[in-house]
Amino acid sequence: MPKRTLRHVMTATIAAGALALGLHGGAAQAATPLDYVALGDSYSAGSGVLPVDLGNLLCLRSTADYPHVVAARTGARLKDVTCGGAQTKDFTESQYPGVAPQVQALGADTGLVTLTIGGNDNGTFINALTSCATAGVLSGGTGSPCRDKNGTLFDDQIDANTYPALRSALRAVRDKAPNARVAVLGYPWITPAAPDPSCFVKLPVASGDVAYLRGIQAHLNDVVRRAAEESGATYVDVAQVSEGHDACKPEGTRWIEPLLFGSNIVPVHPNALGERRMAERTMSVLGLG
Repeated sequence: MPKRTLRHVMTATIAAGALALGLHGGAAQAATPLDYVALGDSYSAGSGVLPVDLGNLLCLRSTADYPHVVAARTGARLKDVTCGGAQTKDFTESQYPGVAPQVQALGADTGLVTLTIGGNDNGTFINALTSCATAGVLSGGTGSPCRDKNGTLFDDQIDANTYPALRSALRAVRDKAPNARVAVLGYPWITPAAPDPSCFVKLPVASGDVAYLRGIQAHLNDVVRRAAEESGATYVDVAQVSEGHDACKPEGTRWIEPLLFGSNIVPVHPNALGERRMAERTMSVLGLG
């Protein structure tokens, strides 16, 4: 081969190698894991779902919660500070001794934040469920004793307290993670769309209070949606896709465990299937692989 041609071949080979190296480096850079921080309450933490995260037993966090599912399927680098029982105030205050305010996990390099929050403010979920279950047992499952007793109490508390607290908490998230994409999940349905008499033994709510409880949850979800949109976050509607998977459905179909005779140690919370479906809904809405 003539020397001139050989030099040309060697030059082309070196250039091709440099180009390949540059492309490889670019691909490696693009594959840098997404910094993902998960915030929120027991619905985010997967409380009651095994296995339990032994790193903080106070928070009753699962390593199979929806943030872990999202991270596993997307390759994101997860920092999970979700905590059972969390309220919006626990984003900026310590929930337990040794448990830092949740927003402290955020930073300028945070690329993704997910959260579910609001159901514990005012004790909305626990108080509404306890009140309605007690009234349901005493009434033998007939009428609407919980609605008759409480009226708009829970809805009024959501408007007066939960909504402004959500807005404040989401502002704190945005301040700490200005570059992050923030996804705020609603809550999946606990009660069915219509009364199911066969469910009374598992969820002892009077027939006329099934719609009452569902209305409270719908109101809470709407307030969460409004606060999310006003803060520039993405709202992930989980209620819509959870229709037909409420606590009254059989095991393997339900995403939420019933109050009694469920399969989780924490009742009226998502099971492992529910956590997976919440993760899948989140990835679908955000367009994550």
